[in-house]
Amino acid sequence: MNQERIFSLEGKKALISGAGRGIGFAIAEGFVKSGCDVGIFDKNFPQTSNEKIKSFKLDLSISEQIKSAFEDFYDSFESIDILVNCAGITIPNPAENYISEDWLATMDINLNAIFYLTQLAGNKMIQQNSGGSIINLTSIGAEQGFPNNPAYCASKGGLKQLTKALAYDWGKYGIRVNNLVPGYTNTPMNKKSWNDQSLRKKRAGSTVLNRWAESEEMVGPAIFLASDASSYVTASDLVVDGGWIAKGL
Repeated sequence: MNQERIFSLEGKKALISGAGRGIGFAIAEGFVKSGCDVGIFDKNFPQTSNEKIKSFKLDLSISEQIKSAFEDFYDSFESIDILVNCAGITIPNPAENYISEDWLATMDINLNAIFYLTQLAGNKMIQQNSGGSIINLTSIGAEQGFPNNPAYCASKGGLKQLTKALAYDWGKYGIRVNNLVPGYTNTPMNKKSWNDQSLRKKRAGSTVLNRWAESEEMVGPAIFLASDASSYVTASDLVVDGGWIAKGL
């Protein structure tokens, strides 16, 4: 292994779901800087002129659109080395008041769509016979659970275990599957909490570092999991939470 290029993604082809903004888009930009060609799946196009990033617009809750968009991605890129699943939604409400439509919508994006897309990408990686890296973004909610958000916690907990199952199934093909576990991050999805000064301070105080993360702080860990630097890492959880889990709620 070339130690000087151990974190390089030069010549790699990556697909990132949910990368129109926030953590996903930050990872896309970081991958490009590491030499990777990147495709983005999202309902919104990111504001970028980078020629190494190609966007595919779709609704991830519709399996037919996922299949069609993936075929378009593969026709354009001709191979896939890395899949990063950042897509996710959150619809907070106490469990006793949670409605079935919100539960199903959360599961459709946070778990079902990710499995379907990962299955498509995994089959291509198997056919290519060149290994690969799959990174699923879970959450500290998958580790500890949160109050008033049962669907989000359940979906991310399910994704955590899906990662382990896929790692076991596909390890024989040289495909590594890992979880990246962010803590509270300043992203559009967390805008409501961020804009509430009291809640922002409370959540910052639940970390050892006494602050929220920025999206760019997930880039280095993602590059590690995508690159040869993590060639012996699979079925693992890389926690990037500022010490939230260690400190506890």
